[in-house]
Amino acid sequence: MSDMAQRQGNTILGHPKGLFFLAFTEMWERFSFYGMRGLLILYMVQDLLISDRVNDVAGMDAYRRAITAIFGPLSTQAFASRTFGLYAGFVYFTPLFGGLLADRWLGAKKTVMIGIALMTLGHFAMVFDWSFLIALLLLVLGSGALKGNIAAQVGHLYPKAAEALRTRGYTLFSTGINVGAVLGPLACGTLAQIYGWHYGFALAGVMMLVAAAVYFAGMRHFPDHRVRPADGSAPPLAGSDWRMIGLIGLIMVFMTFQFLAYDQSFNVGLIWVADHVRLETAIGAVPVPWFAAEDSLASVVVVPVLIGLWQWQARRGSEPGDLGKMAIGAVIMACAMLALAAGATLSGEGNKASIVWPVLAYFLTGAAFMWTWPTMLALMSRRAPAGINALMMACVYLTAFVSSVGAGFIARWYEPLGAAPFFLLNAGIALAGAALLAIFGPALRRAMDRHDQPGKSAPVASSLVASAE
Repeated sequence: MSDMAQRQGNTILGHPKGLFFLAFTEMWERFSFYGMRGLLILYMVQDLLISDRVNDVAGMDAYRRAITAIFGPLSTQAFASRTFGLYAGFVYFTPLFGGLLADRWLGAKKTVMIGIALMTLGHFAMVFDWSFLIALLLLVLGSGALKGNIAAQVGHLYPKAAEALRTRGYTLFSTGINVGAVLGPLACGTLAQIYGWHYGFALAGVMMLVAAAVYFAGMRHFPDHRVRPADGSAPPLAGSDWRMIGLIGLIMVFMTFQFLAYDQSFNVGLIWVADHVRLETAIGAVPVPWFAAEDSLASVVVVPVLIGLWQWQARRGSEPGDLGKMAIGAVIMACAMLALAAGATLSGEGNKASIVWPVLAYFLTGAAFMWTWPTMLALMSRRAPAGINALMMACVYLTAFVSSVGAGFIARWYEPLGAAPFFLLNAGIALAGAALLAIFGPALRRAMDRHDQPGKSAPVASSLVASAE
């Protein structure tokens, strides 16, 4: 806990008050993001791209020509998947520039406020067909300003020595993300199914306004960390800093394999569910975006199970390290893809698959996420050089950029291969990532410990275990 927070009594449950404002801001922002994302691919393949209204979209002709020139002629499904992949990818690429902007010039507060404004405009622009591409651009730019910086602000609430408290804080922050990610697809998907696509998009815009209100209400509790000399130049990085950056970069490369499969579950995965799964139940038809909500719900539900498991392992000296947990997450992700492949295989030609298979698959994707993502955020906050903390936190999202764009590229083989072989391919990709982490993980851990800066090393502990201590 910072001295300032202690003096002012700005704590709740032992954490700075700012943590809870940041967590609730991100909860409603993620409500909007995941609510819109759960609709996007279905909106394109089931409505916009197969209707005459697509001709009214500003810039669509030029965009389609550019995509065709780069990737060749694409079917409607492949074009939609490529568009979805590019959008989802650049949402996670632009935080690199947002982190640089905050670290060097504006500070985190101003940069996050810019991001909130752009994302709010983007979500409301989705309400209209003509501004579809403009909306995606605004959301990409807004996410770039917000994502890495709001996560970095969480780390700045704590002194470097409070590693256990910091990782607990990141767990609470990640829980807020997951709650929003559950509620968003449920609410937006239900509105879209009952009243139409644009009502779902409008709700996402309204909840971004709520996120803005929460952030502005808590601004006095937030640090505005910016590491730079008085002349505005960047502080030099030591040799150990560059070695650490290289090691972290290698870990992110290995993580990308499992996230290729993860992102495919929200791309082709949702298309397959919509077209080839029996969604009718005793209480009515299940909206397809609800499966995206299930992924996030699973991320919340598995937390106490993982806490208990890792505490039990820790008492016996057998708890996996950070990289070991990421490898386990990759194996679970492969199992999720195998569940989709099993559903496609067992349903038989021309028949629809049981809803049990996607329910199982999307539970597993959510569980895999919680083995990996909070662990990586805490590792980055602990290991990243101080002078580029927000920038390096944003670099975590490069894995999501590469995996989202890559998933959009791989999606073109869905129609030629068929569902079962396609999902088996994605299972193999996730398993390759698990193998790389298992083989090289111990050496990477030793190298990071050798080159870590004095005072920053801490015993590797799960952010989820720390949250229960």
